[in-house]
Amino acid sequence: MRNETQMLKSLLHLGVELNQVHDLDILMETILERARFFSRADAGSIYIRDGENLQFSYTQNQTLSQRLSPGRKLVYTRFSIPVNDKSIAGYVAQTGVFLNLDDVYHLDKSLPFRFNKEMDEVSNYRTASMLTLPLTTATTGVTGVLQVINATDGCGHVVPFSPDDETVMFHFAALAAVALERAQMTRSTILRIVKMAEMRDPTETGVHVSRVAGYSVALYEAWAKRHDVSQQEVHKTRDVFRMAAMLHDVGKTAIPDSILKKPGKLDAEEFEVMKEHTFIGARLFYPFESFYDKTCAEVAVAHHEKWDGTGYPGHVDVMTGEPLEGFTDAAGRARPKAGEEIPIFGRIVALADVYDALLSKRVYKAEWKESEVLAYIHGQSARQFDPELVEIFFELLDEFRRIHALYTS
Repeated sequence: MRNETQMLKSLLHLGVELNQVHDLDILMETILERARFFSRADAGSIYIRDGENLQFSYTQNQTLSQRLSPGRKLVYTRFSIPVNDKSIAGYVAQTGVFLNLDDVYHLDKSLPFRFNKEMDEVSNYRTASMLTLPLTTATTGVTGVLQVINATDGCGHVVPFSPDDETVMFHFAALAAVALERAQMTRSTILRIVKMAEMRDPTETGVHVSRVAGYSVALYEAWAKRHDVSQQEVHKTRDVFRMAAMLHDVGKTAIPDSILKKPGKLDAEEFEVMKEHTFIGARLFYPFESFYDKTCAEVAVAHHEKWDGTGYPGHVDVMTGEPLEGFTDAAGRARPKAGEEIPIFGRIVALADVYDALLSKRVYKAEWKESEVLAYIHGQSARQFDPELVEIFFELLDEFRRIHALYTS
């Protein structure tokens, strides 16, 4: 028996917890973790509504995760289903009612919807009990669907979801919907900024920055684990860092089209102008009062520094672009940062950005084969990239491939 008083306190705390997460992807991860806790569910999924379709956006599965190596995450693809009565999630989105199904393999034939067994067959998993709830807000109606799958008893056996589960999850879904709506607004704002940059620089697309952000968070989490960073600190940091990584090149909006869109190699003078996008981007977050402002500025100014000290812009005042006193070379130019002088967020995004750029087609180059990209990154260890991060990168290669496959259009 669950302690109802404790559960109520947990629900009250949940509203505060969810509203402290701003990034959409990390919020969906948090929502599923907490939803599974409250309902004792083995698995779960979130669908986000996009017009008359539902986008399968996030999933967790404890049973499948236990089959993976430690630290690895499930590989899944995003897909859409129509908002209609042919599927369980589509029916809930269409009607706004919740469904508590004891066994989705044995649905009453009078019901209009059916369960698609395809994902179970591919993953060798057996879905049985399923609680599906609409994510509804007063302003936009049904914005998505939350599913929790396979309730478990104290011995780990799959059981139906109880009436108490329905009550708890009804309140949970209300809190989650409001938090998701807010996070979607934040993501939309970031993507509009990225879209503005894309109008100037065709390489700066929504899928590119989403992939760079995903890679960056994966690298950060693994790096933090190596360095014994507390889970509380990781949870707080990765939320802000993911958004900052998406905005790493926002300063390019101030660079002339003749340079941004030049199909060939930049000459020395043009390259000097291009370098300015780093501190111009950082400047946009002045006065650097919040952790978000500081992180965004740090990523923007440092993501082109190189471990061996040959990157840019070096030790500059981001407000003026001028070298900092005491950090100049013989010619009076700003000395580049090297090694651990480069902030960790900048070192991470540097690697994530190059990995994705090399795999992508650009106006000045064709996409590289993965083998060529991996050889390049390996060869640039302790030169362009932090050698520890290169080591972590190769440990996480499957995760990088998963993220790349998630964001394709």
